[in-house]
Amino acid sequence: MSVSSSLATSFTGAKLETHLFLNSVSSSRSSSQYRIFCKPSRGRRSLFQRAASLNPRCEVASEAVVDTRSSSVSALEQLKTSAADRYTKERSSIVVIGLSIHTTPVDMREKLAIPEAEWPRAIGELCNLNHIEEAAVLSTCNRMEIYVVALSQHRGVKEVTEWMSKTSGVPVSELCHHRFLLYNKDATQHLFEVSAGLDSLVLGEGQILAQVKQVVKVGQGVVGFGRNISGLFKHAITVGKRVRTETNIAAGAVSVSSAAVELALMKLPESSHAAARMLVIGAGKMGKLVIKHLVAKGCRKMVVMNRSEERVAAIREEMTDVEIIYRPLTEMLSCAAEADVVFTSTASETPLFLKEHAKDLPAVGQDVGGLRLFVDISVPRNVGACVSELETARVYNVDDLKEVVAANKEDRLRKAMEAQAIIMEESKQFEAWRDSLETVPTIKKLRAYAERIRVAELEKCLSKMGDDISKKTRRAVDDLSRGIVNKLLHGPMQHLRCDGSDSRTLSETLENMHALNRMFSLETDISLLEEKIRAKVEQAQK
Repeated sequence: MSVSSSLATSFTGAKLETHLFLNSVSSSRSSSQYRIFCKPSRGRRSLFQRAASLNPRCEVASEAVVDTRSSSVSALEQLKTSAADRYTKERSSIVVIGLSIHTTPVDMREKLAIPEAEWPRAIGELCNLNHIEEAAVLSTCNRMEIYVVALSQHRGVKEVTEWMSKTSGVPVSELCHHRFLLYNKDATQHLFEVSAGLDSLVLGEGQILAQVKQVVKVGQGVVGFGRNISGLFKHAITVGKRVRTETNIAAGAVSVSSAAVELALMKLPESSHAAARMLVIGAGKMGKLVIKHLVAKGCRKMVVMNRSEERVAAIREEMTDVEIIYRPLTEMLSCAAEADVVFTSTASETPLFLKEHAKDLPAVGQDVGGLRLFVDISVPRNVGACVSELETARVYNVDDLKEVVAANKEDRLRKAMEAQAIIMEESKQFEAWRDSLETVPTIKKLRAYAERIRVAELEKCLSKMGDDISKKTRRAVDDLSRGIVNKLLHGPMQHLRCDGSDSRTLSETLENMHALNRMFSLETDISLLEEKIRAKVEQAQK
């Protein structure tokens, strides 16, 4: 079999872009000359204006041809000896391939969505791809993002995109049009921003943090949810918690309905929040949101008025732990007489409450401030401004609420800037931790190298001492050899470990790692490469 066909067989499906040219065994040609042309690949800017740093792509041209009569060389040996192969130049990258509410229409997101129960299966399928080592899926109503550790950025992205197309039925061309790609530091920063709520429609909302936590919970024990991806998501949870704790970014209403509830509770004495009698007139979209926000603030009983009971019944079924009492609109004035706070959100073109209606309503108790509050979120208004002329009532309309929303949004934007500083700090810590992982294989190999020498020399020593030595003496000699090795390794090991807290120490650590690799011929990078490719080849051949 020719070398070229051997390569094709061994690397089925790998789609290696760099061609391997071997030196001919012919006596007429003693050497082979390689010309390597590198052209930098321009990073495509993400939608968040962060440049994706791509490694140069190399093209190789050679005057040598493959001699079909040459002895068969294993694909792994060719890969290891080929200076042109990109695997030996590229470090595994963290990549996010994402489609979110900011970039993708809802109908496409629906097709791409992966139910939580299917996340382990998806991780397994992704890690079966030729250039993917680890994976995680973050699939919510607003985003579908796949995080991977890729042996090659270009090939990994290509394989994941094709997988997404195959599982969703969305053509690759459409995915490429709507997707965003982020690499390494940019991918890390993006997930931290997502976890902190900075990438949500409502800045600082808390639901996304719970969803990121669920990714870690589901991923535990799943082959493919490896050290890098697991560490990334766990760190993202820490960032999300820290941002919310230190900036309080989630505080303050940023929608009209939530602002209505917040304003009403602000005007009531705090001691009366649980006992205040709430009336919601209108069970449409806005009315339902008011009810939800009241429930979120601890309200457990309210009266809801609507033209028909069906909508109220549907809300009641959805919120089973709350007492929702339905009343028809014909009983509006009698219900208002029994309420401390009246929320209005109907499509009526004429006011429901005017001064003459409100003046006959009985006064509310001093325990709720002595004023009946009308919070009107309707346009046109359901409550006439004249009602405010009464000493027993106060009216707040959409314009009043907009001021609250605007002020809260400005406050959240200020807090978002504080959050970015936290994210930058945490990103550096994560990248330092990930960089420090590079030394782990060297530490293991150096220990194994020293242990092999220790065992060999110990056996020589014990054989010279004869068979009649006691167990106590054997143990003493063994302990002596271990102690010498440990003391000799202590210095190098210390220089291979760092906490990543300062870049200078990390840089020196990596320099020490490369020096030890050279001094002891550990060849850590090549050995890791062999392991990764061997696993992928064996997987493809099954």
